[in-house]
Amino acid sequence: MKAARQAADKAHCPYSNFHVGAAVRCTDGTVVTGSNVENASFGLTICAERVALFSCVAQGLQPLELAVSCVDAQSDASPGSRMPCGACRQVMQELMLQQATIHIDGVGSRRLSELLPDAFELGSAEKAP
Repeated sequence: MKAARQAADKAHCPYSNFHVGAAVRCTDGTVVTGSNVENASFGLTICAERVALFSCVAQGLQPLELAVSCVDAQSDASPGSRMPCGACRQVMQELMLQQATIHIDGVGSRRLSELLPDAFELGSAEKAP
């Protein structure tokens, strides 16, 4: 979680001012971080979770668990305002094992299968080992 919080400091979020960081621990022990990167064309914005996961894949690493921190969330904010979005959950489903643990700052830990039950899958896609 510490690495996710530190990654949030690197967020590029001039529109929302909502700094989010993510850290992925890989099967070899490597920790890869990411932060949200906003764009004036909002559809081009990318979440911290996807930055970190895509970086793992680009480095040939296998994601094992993920931590995400929304450091600007108010202390009394609802858990829903701290949770990974649906797009991030789908990417997690594609790149991580269903038993993977997702640690959400201020909420707790969940198995990926709890965050996205009955996930969309293509039968021909090769699932992460």
